[in-house]
Amino acid sequence: MAQIPASPPKTDRADSLVNQVMAHIRQRIGNRSLVAGARIPSIRQSAETMGVSKSTVVDAYDRLVAEGTLISRRGSGFFVAGQTAPLSIAQLAPKLDRAIDPFWVSRQSLNSDDAVLKPGCGWLPPDWMPNDAIRRALRHLARGPDATITDYATPLGLLPLRDHLARRMAEHGITPAPGQIMLTESGTQAIDLLCRLLIEPGDTVFVDDPCYFNFHALFHAHRAHIIAIPFLADGPDMAAFEHAAEQNRPRLYVTNSGLHNPTGASLSPVKAHRLLKICEKHNITIIEDDIFADFETSPAPRLAAFDGLENVVHIGSFSKTLSASIRCGYIATNPDWIDKLLDLKIATSFGGGNLSSALVLSVLRDGSYRKHMEHVRQRLARAMTDCASQLDVLGITPVTPPGAGMFLWARLPHDMDAANLAHAALKQNIILAPGNVFSLSKSAGSLMRFNVTQSLHPRILAFLNHEITRAAGC
Repeated sequence: MAQIPASPPKTDRADSLVNQVMAHIRQRIGNRSLVAGARIPSIRQSAETMGVSKSTVVDAYDRLVAEGTLISRRGSGFFVAGQTAPLSIAQLAPKLDRAIDPFWVSRQSLNSDDAVLKPGCGWLPPDWMPNDAIRRALRHLARGPDATITDYATPLGLLPLRDHLARRMAEHGITPAPGQIMLTESGTQAIDLLCRLLIEPGDTVFVDDPCYFNFHALFHAHRAHIIAIPFLADGPDMAAFEHAAEQNRPRLYVTNSGLHNPTGASLSPVKAHRLLKICEKHNITIIEDDIFADFETSPAPRLAAFDGLENVVHIGSFSKTLSASIRCGYIATNPDWIDKLLDLKIATSFGGGNLSSALVLSVLRDGSYRKHMEHVRQRLARAMTDCASQLDVLGITPVTPPGAGMFLWARLPHDMDAANLAHAALKQNIILAPGNVFSLSKSAGSLMRFNVTQSLHPRILAFLNHEITRAAGC
């Protein structure tokens, strides 16, 4: 005998009735029985017609106003909002003819929906993140002081989180006082503020070649003169770096010491010492982006540890390991610059986010975070092995031996043009990361960055196999 399902909770029933009223109004607008500017039935009329309470209709109308379907006129009632042109699906799709530039991968990945595969993106899949810990933290903060969920943070940011960050940095030999750490909305905002402080339009800055493409975009936004230094398996080409420093008097150099993006390489101690000497000689400030620190299995040397935060600024965020939705980064630097950075932060974003920093602190303090990262590192190691093996079968080979982290920097067979391959992939709802988006010199035309956590979908491998087979037959 079929079991009669239990009645839904009262709140669920109420929501269901509200949704029914909303659907009825939308349907009438859709079939043109209610046109733009038309007054819709009063709350009392709709309640009687649909057999629901007035409060249900009020709730439905309020939600329709909030979403822009209706407008409310005090004393007159509710009216259908002005019609907007229907949004074409083509407008939502990635622009297939967009040029390969520093924004290419970001635009495609951020604008796409869940049906699009993203082996070229720079983040972990949602089910790899500590979602249960985040939900626990949200529930805990919801029960806490109102100021946490409503007020601006202090300009430096939440002190307990800065204390915690100072202890984390000490594990890598970096020893800032909490007063030398300023919280930011992201790692990107950290670099933006440092650019505002340290360079003027026309100043020369150094980046690695290849490097994270948004470094190019940020420096272009600040109208800097960008010079790319070849990046090798253990750090920058020091002969090229020193020669360029002597010729160009750069103000800044930005790099990843550990788990370099996109190559996955790490800076060697020998190169770290030599790099610091050259930068000290030529008065070059180094921005050390440490966003991938928690993915390391064997920690690389940190420039900020050798330098003591004199000429090195150490930055990071938690978008890769905790959540990209919780915007929280940091800057650790010498005391002389902190006050100026605070003024810039207030001028450009006023106050920081109390809720985001409290949420990050709650998760970091949760004993599950370290276990979460241990599990992520184990999964990444397996994914790296599997991805390298599957790509090798197709003739795609790593430029440097695959190590920790999520990126595999690899060469395509048959001198294939990675940009052309990426454009072809977009037509199949696959977003790849062609090498030249990372290379200012455009010397990575047959290279590709693969995110090993997002590259093993059968449709991706089938597409690559088809394109490589076709290239081999040409």
